[in-house]
Amino acid sequence: MTAESKTNSPLRPQDWVDQHGDYLFRYAMLRLNNDNQLAEDLVQETFLAAIKAIATYQGNSAERTWLVSILKNKIIDHYRRKKSNLFEQSDFQNEEFINQGEPAGAWKVEFAPQDWGDTPEKAFEQQEFTFIFRKCLAALPQNLAAVFALRELDGLDTDTICKELSISASNVWVILHRARTSLRRCLELNWFEASQ
Repeated sequence: MTAESKTNSPLRPQDWVDQHGDYLFRYAMLRLNNDNQLAEDLVQETFLAAIKAIATYQGNSAERTWLVSILKNKIIDHYRRKKSNLFEQSDFQNEEFINQGEPAGAWKVEFAPQDWGDTPEKAFEQQEFTFIFRKCLAALPQNLAAVFALRELDGLDTDTICKELSISASNVWVILHRARTSLRRCLELNWFEASQ
């Protein structure tokens, strides 16, 4: 029995590498701190899992969307396996990091974001910005990059991230704050100041 007759959709696993391999690899690289070997491994695992689950594909989504959802789960599983090293509760209990010694909600002037001039949407469209953004994301510690990617790139909500990574909501917010602060500073130094 062929995949076509099982799923009412003409899935052709023999074409997946050519049609979707580069896209899935880039997707994984962005979420795995540019770890080339790990990205390759997870994409291969994705293809194997998809072949095993081909009978369950109902054609409700595009083939690539289905493969990306499998890859996303593989990435989450990877971070779940590493969570004992990545997410230690004590690392994120220090509220002074967030407030920088100031009352809640107060910002020191030197930590205020600079005027970036253009809208973020226009800047992100620029290829050079995307390159710098990826370099900055890759420079983040793995735990910060993982939570940032799940939240901002994959659009998962806080409850889902907490459940998937077995961390508390306050840890998610502290991690996101640290990631955003680090990314902002990296972008200011390597993109906005460099382009002035």
